[in-house]
Amino acid sequence: MNAKKILFATIPADGHFNPLTGLAKHLQERGHDVRWYTGGSYLTKAEKIGIPVFPFKTARVINQENFEALFPERQQIKGTIARLRFDINQIFLNRAPEFVADIVELYQEFPFELLVCDALFAGAPFIKQLLHVPVVTMGIVPLSETSRDLPPAGMGLEPATGFWGKRKQDVMRYVTKNFLFKPCTDLYNRYLIQHGLAPTQDFVFDSFIRSADVYLQSGVPGFEYTRRDMSPNVRFVGPLLPYTRGARKPFQHYDTLKNYRKVILVTQGTVERDPEKIIVPTLEAFKDSSYLVIATTGGSQTEALRARFPQSNLIIEDFIDFNEIMPYCDVYVTNGGYGGVMLSIQNGLPMVAAGIHEGKNEITARIGYFKLGVNLKTETPSPDQIRTQVETVLNTPDYRQRILKMRDEFAEYNPNELCEYYIAEVLGDYKSTVSRHTMTH
Repeated sequence: MNAKKILFATIPADGHFNPLTGLAKHLQERGHDVRWYTGGSYLTKAEKIGIPVFPFKTARVINQENFEALFPERQQIKGTIARLRFDINQIFLNRAPEFVADIVELYQEFPFELLVCDALFAGAPFIKQLLHVPVVTMGIVPLSETSRDLPPAGMGLEPATGFWGKRKQDVMRYVTKNFLFKPCTDLYNRYLIQHGLAPTQDFVFDSFIRSADVYLQSGVPGFEYTRRDMSPNVRFVGPLLPYTRGARKPFQHYDTLKNYRKVILVTQGTVERDPEKIIVPTLEAFKDSSYLVIATTGGSQTEALRARFPQSNLIIEDFIDFNEIMPYCDVYVTNGGYGGVMLSIQNGLPMVAAGIHEGKNEITARIGYFKLGVNLKTETPSPDQIRTQVETVLNTPDYRQRILKMRDEFAEYNPNELCEYYIAEVLGDYKSTVSRHTMTH
């Protein structure tokens, strides 16, 4: 593919920024002029991996770190759905005009030929039509497109099988689109009309998927529910994982591993700062046991946890290279962060999952549905729940067999090469140095 000017654009959050860094560096190393539009601490993160940045100007930096402080009125909103609508509007939809203003301005300095964005970057459909620039959207969570075969996305529900279960799904989809979240679609359409664009007939999040020239979905078909009506622009590309450079701090406790018959890895990712949700219950469940527990805190309360749990079978670290340690582990206890789940599958490591918020219920539901582990269906499991289900996973060979089969499907995909191939298709540039037939590991 001939060298292109490519702009990456993401909302300022780990789960939206990090999965795109591997592709951004890959394209840069292929000779493309890659730059990034984002805000907050993610400017520094992009610069650290060597990608020039355009900072938010008009756009406000709004994410989980400052959301409650910026919008204290949220606490007065009654009802889960009403709060969720508020969150969708404030974090995503109300940012769209701001993103458009910034990107139209930076286009004068950097006339990019392609926009690559995360799935919830609400400015993308506007940019595609206003600047006549193709858009590649990256699916960094399970595919959320509405389907007649599935319940509405976002509720963490598995597909129904019986006649009446399917009819209930039909009703739920109708109510979700036409009543519960219609105000969100209406807001999005108001912004489209204000910019001289035609309103969408789709549910707002379906529009984000279907309006892209190509939608590159992280993961594989085997980790997605069967649907007969998936949009023709969706392509599975294998696991999209963050860019890593150089040697990380090595794991210091290899000698300890051989003293224990089973090893449990537990994390809540880097965003969730309350270790009481999963880390503490897991440490409580297995302290002074014959199992070794390795906990990674994301840098939150590490020393306090070490003081609270001094047992010799507990290792508590800020950060651990999962690719390094997962091959030595037997069960992964997770809140359902998509990147960690992708790594767990890559390493053939079955899971015990406990996550609901920020869309994690859709990820944990798939873990349970495809029998890659146990879905606890809670955000706050007890030590007894974790202990029982870890034992279930360890003593049920089917979980490891299922995840090893999924690992083999993952191995058939070379994500960066596949993404480059589909991008070349969008740009009509078939001089790409890769072909789909050479993209397996």
